[in-house]
Parts: sequence; structure tokens; C-alpha cells
Amino acid sequence: MLTFEEKLKIIEAFPELTRKDVSLGRVNFHYEESLHEKKIVVQHLHPNGNGFVFAGHLPKKERGPKGFVNIRDFSEDELKKIIASSLAYLAEPFEEVEEAEDEFADLEGIWIGRDKQELTLVHEDLLWNIYSGINIEECFESPVEAERYLMEERFRKKK
Repeated sequence: MLTFEEKLKIIEAFPELTRKDVSLGRVNFHYEESLHEKKIVVQHLHPNGNGFVFAGHLPKKERGPKGFVNIRDFSEDELKKIIASSLAYLAEPFEEVEEAEDEFADLEGIWIGRDKQELTLVHEDLLWNIYSGINIEECFESPVEAERYLMEERFRKKK
């Protein structure tokens, strides 16, 4: 297992990343040029060697619910590879979507989860907001991202 200092050295070799110190001696690294709403590439790198890297490009079963993988036991090559893959994914533009007034209107409404939970997707101003009751759950700039989130969380549009 790489030490905290070794992991820092590898991560800091990526000039695209900006270091942000957080609580308990942990460190985050942001990719400010991300074309997605996700900016954090390395999250909560801890002096004990634990930490997470955003891996939205990997299948859901290989990452946690927020898109991160634990890098505690990663080798140098594995760490470099996953950071490079994460940066490539975040630098990739969204699929071009035709700007039609009601093209995505069928996405709006109630979505049902596996355990019959209900979330509501609403297009408000320039955002696509997902509500759990009256509480906002998530916000997205694109209907494609909102739909992707709902489907990854195993929600289906109520008919």
C-alpha cells in the first residue's frame, strides 16, 4: 500500500488538479475545468492512506453510490490510471441535445424506486431538480444527466 505522501506525490503530478485541504488532515483535489457538474476527482485523501477517486466512467457495480472508488490499496500504476481516466471522463463534453421546448417533457414527473420510493423530476428555470417530497434531492444542468442519475439509482418513470 502506498503511503499518504506517495499518493500525494502521484496526485500532485497531475497539473489539472487543484489541492483543497479539508478537515481532519484530509485533502481533496478538484478539476476546475470539468465539463460536468462533478469537480472533485480525489476526495478525502487521509493521512492513513485511505481516500477516494471519482470514477463516473466505470460501471456502477465497480464504484460507490456517489461515483467514487476507494484507493486505499491501489498501486502507483492503478492510481495514475484511475485519475487519468477520471480526468478524461470529466473533460468529455455532454452529448449534444437538440434544444426543443418540450423535448424532455416526458421525463418530468414521478419516478418510482425499487422499494416504491417516489422522486419527482421537475424542470425549473435552467435546472432539472429531483425532489423527495418537498426536499430537493439533486440538481442537474441537463435532462440527460438527471435521467442518467435516476436510472443508475434504479428509478423508473411512473406511467
